[in-house]
Amino acid sequence: MDRDRRTHRPCVLLVDDEEEFRQSLAARLELRGFAVLQAPSGEEALRLARANRDVDVVVLDCVMPGMDGAATLDELRRYRREVPVVMLTAHGSVDRAAEMGRRGAFRYLAKPVPLAELEQVLWEADREHAHALARRDTPLQRDKRRAPLRLRPSPRALMLGVILSGLLALVLAAWLPPSSALVGLLDLPKGADPENDPIAGYASYRELAVGATIADHYVATYRPAGIAPGQPDLARRAAGRTQLMIALIAVAAMFWATGAVPIGATALLVAVVMYAGGVMRPDDIGQSFVKDAVVFIFGVLALSRVMTRTGLDKRIAMLLLRPVRGPATLLFVFLPMFALACSFISETVLVTLVMPLFLLIWRGLPRQEGRDLRPVLVLFALLVCYASNLGGPGSPAAGGRNAIMVGILSDYGKAPTFLEWMRYGLPFVPVASLVLGAYFFIVFRRHLPPGGLDAAAVARQESDRIGRLTREEKLTAAVSLAVVAGWVLGGERLGMGGPVLGGLVLLNLLGVADWRDVTKVPWDVVFLYGGASALGRGLAETGGALHLARGFLDLVPDALLHDRLLPMAVSLATGVATNFMSDGATVAALGPITVPMAKAAGVHPWALGFATSFASSFAHMLIIGTPASALVYILCRDPQTGRQLVTRTDFLRHGFVVWILSFVVLWGWTFLGYWRWLGLVT
Repeated sequence: MDRDRRTHRPCVLLVDDEEEFRQSLAARLELRGFAVLQAPSGEEALRLARANRDVDVVVLDCVMPGMDGAATLDELRRYRREVPVVMLTAHGSVDRAAEMGRRGAFRYLAKPVPLAELEQVLWEADREHAHALARRDTPLQRDKRRAPLRLRPSPRALMLGVILSGLLALVLAAWLPPSSALVGLLDLPKGADPENDPIAGYASYRELAVGATIADHYVATYRPAGIAPGQPDLARRAAGRTQLMIALIAVAAMFWATGAVPIGATALLVAVVMYAGGVMRPDDIGQSFVKDAVVFIFGVLALSRVMTRTGLDKRIAMLLLRPVRGPATLLFVFLPMFALACSFISETVLVTLVMPLFLLIWRGLPRQEGRDLRPVLVLFALLVCYASNLGGPGSPAAGGRNAIMVGILSDYGKAPTFLEWMRYGLPFVPVASLVLGAYFFIVFRRHLPPGGLDAAAVARQESDRIGRLTREEKLTAAVSLAVVAGWVLGGERLGMGGPVLGGLVLLNLLGVADWRDVTKVPWDVVFLYGGASALGRGLAETGGALHLARGFLDLVPDALLHDRLLPMAVSLATGVATNFMSDGATVAALGPITVPMAKAAGVHPWALGFATSFASSFAHMLIIGTPASALVYILCRDPQTGRQLVTRTDFLRHGFVVWILSFVVLWGWTFLGYWRWLGLVT
């Protein structure tokens, strides 16, 4: 895409601390048809680049006082990755040029450079900028929750065995005759007394006429391939589809837990098996993949990308750090604020932004002979990981696991609104955060310096470096607040997908986001939630979820079948599983089983649904438990010696205690506390 030099005047940002050279070169470039902005430092260059979206090319000096060319290049690549950067230096070398190339520089030129050569390079860079805008190929910061971070790849033979075992299980489920217990469940007629009806936990129970069976309703409503209403042996034929769905959720859970098959591919496998197995009509399967909860998670991911591109996410991270002036404010002010922020914003994004600032603070602590400062870094690392986990129950926007649970509950006609979820989940967050802060204070109090934790100074320094709020940041913040207001006030009328889609459209109309850029969300994650939604609906409508729930209840002692004790048992099972597989996969696997248990046990479906989703946040013990933990683990390595400063043992030792404390708060404060006051349990 060549631009006409007669009509187009590229805007060049010239960055050099030598005033005489900078002004002279600027004047000469302007005579050659370029518009030139000048910056005497890296800090000023960032402010101008963020405030002026018309900048086409940056010419950057390598050696400057304060923020040098390499650091400035890194920051420019973060905020304006599509803008080519031409490096100029009087101290050139082959190694230096290679390093700048690895950092993303467009070209590396040695001073003094002939003006004709520089002009040619600038026009080439301007053409590259035009192509980048046309492709809109700016890669944004990767949301680490898209896929598990593998620090140690699994043996290929083991993964192949897992895949073959899963496929064999699906083949056997489709070929073997269903059990008599499953056929009998699908053939039970609906009774006149729902309180004592063994099939009362069926998702569409309220739609059944008295005397109708699950098999009758399923076949009449979803028309599975090869079965028609009124056929002889209808329950046995329908049970074949139910058995296939039960095998499918087991195989999907196995693939998600081991990582043998990518999460997106596993989600597509769900669709393939449901189509090939004739579980539902194609339109019904497709609708399961685009439920409101799936649209919601797509919109949240897209909005998160816009916030990252504009730099608003970094502003929020610095705002959270501003009150921190010592250990007390760190543990009892910042920690709860950070956890609450993670209830509404991607915790992985916030951890990615906050942890480097904590590393700066730690490196700036005074080193005294005989004093080990490693425990302080352990405190910082575990604080951001565990606080982000404890923010999970706060709202549906805290993570995809919550959106999956909303979708499962909607299959039973019991989906909570955004505000209703916050009512039952948000009070958990500050109390759990304060308990976590008290634990850290007790354990690390000997290592906490009385001063030297002035994070506010670091936040101010970072804020000064990137300058004032830009127009894009202000508009993104305003639209984000409007989206949250829509979630809270819209209720069932707008759902959760409506407000966030409206916000994305508005950001496009305002010129903050490009629609092609917005749609570059991590589709594997979106498909994960779509696949989980389809799994939940298939299990619910075929009767598979009720069959699994009845089997689980048969194993539970009668003493636990209580609206306070059963949520405890469900949450404990979830809390164990989530430390070995992703939170979204945990809810996708367990949610369709736990929610239908509610009716048979006389428990509100929300109590078991929330218990499952809340406890899926308690992945505290292993570094693979959450993407944030894996990221922090990698960041906390000494770049000089390679020594791992925060170890797996640190996560396991403190994580186990925090895991116990999380359940103490969940059971004591939530289940036995304000849930009783709100009437969710008795």
